[in-house]
Amino acid sequence: MPLDERRRAALASVVGTSIEWYDFFLYNTAAAVVFKDVFFPGAGRYAGTLSALGTYAAGFAARPVGAVIFGHWGDRLGRKATLIVTLVLMGVSSALIGVLPGTRTIGVAAPVLLVVLRLVQGVAVGGEWSGSVLLSMEWGDRRRAGLMASLPQIGVPIGLILGTGAMTALALTAHDAFTAWAWRLPFLFSLVLVGIGLWVRLRVAETPQFAEVVRRGEVARAPVLEVLRRYPGRIVLCALLRCSEQMPFYIFTSFALVYLEDSLGVALGAVTAAAAVELVAVPYFGHLGDRLGRRRVYATGSVLLALAAFPYFALLGSGVPQVVFATAIVAQLTHSVQCGPMPAIIAEVFPARLRYAGSGVGFQLTSLIAGGPAPLLATWLLHDYGAWAISAMMVAAAAISLTALALLPGLSPVASRTSRWPVPWPSRPGP
Repeated sequence: MPLDERRRAALASVVGTSIEWYDFFLYNTAAAVVFKDVFFPGAGRYAGTLSALGTYAAGFAARPVGAVIFGHWGDRLGRKATLIVTLVLMGVSSALIGVLPGTRTIGVAAPVLLVVLRLVQGVAVGGEWSGSVLLSMEWGDRRRAGLMASLPQIGVPIGLILGTGAMTALALTAHDAFTAWAWRLPFLFSLVLVGIGLWVRLRVAETPQFAEVVRRGEVARAPVLEVLRRYPGRIVLCALLRCSEQMPFYIFTSFALVYLEDSLGVALGAVTAAAAVELVAVPYFGHLGDRLGRRRVYATGSVLLALAAFPYFALLGSGVPQVVFATAIVAQLTHSVQCGPMPAIIAEVFPARLRYAGSGVGFQLTSLIAGGPAPLLATWLLHDYGAWAISAMMVAAAAISLTALALLPGLSPVASRTSRWPVPWPSRPGP
């Protein structure tokens, strides 16, 4: 398998995923700090925040839909073509948000159109994840599957750094203009990034595993229906597995901005710094999963999340910038320990001919039960019960993930040494 092609595939996965997550996180940050003023100006502070976070959650509801749509085509037409479509869809929807007039200009149509565009973002992200993971992993070395599958995951912190960093810079340097118009600039810049992503992805060949499926004439006619019929339990367990990885992540990155709204500059800086640490931590723990076993590493991250849940808000609310930064970084590390080995764990339990659909649907279903509702639930729990209730929710998520991990079939304790893929990896690309 050509080394240059492997590197090109890994680069295309990382670059494309970074751009998609930049757009997605850009919206998350804007929803937490500015959309309540632009699209819900008549609401009070609490009601406006809930409304803005409600539009934020809509994107998560659309992610399983995207997984179904693009899971079908990803297992029918291939990883490359599908990923090009998701990239363009995300870039165009983000740019349109950047030119969308506010409620004071076009009335109720503004929040309605905002929700529609957020739904399109969700569909695009829903189709992106499994394709980018498979593009890197299926071109990579079998013995390093965990590392190769984790590489697209660094697109998450890169996107978070770019999106949150852009909002931080504008909030600090153009404070008076930020709510009026400056927040729109990062959304418009997504078109430039999409152009770069397309140039990179168009240069990548289809993965050898999918080429082998085509060569054998094993392409599924209805991949989503088949994977739902044959592996429903695995899909549900994959969704539950991610509860302790996804739900706290959006508390750490989005709700933290609401929690520290009076110290927004410090909060944005802390979230950006924590994302920078993940650039190194995510692939490291993906590599560690290859050496020590993916189950073991993922379980360790879930336990660490449960231990950090209650100290998190006490330290975050200390008001000391150094403590806030350290707390954000440590909390994000619990996510990295899980995020590194997670893609390979999910991909390994489905055969290559159904892997795009199965891994995508399983991965994105978590958005309905954990990711999307997290900031909204946290805002309500904080208002009615206090921060301890949010911490208890994170501990419960860790317990759910550990249970799902124990029940998930098809994995060896030390995957890099003893696991077998459902479909053998070809020694060379198919025709």
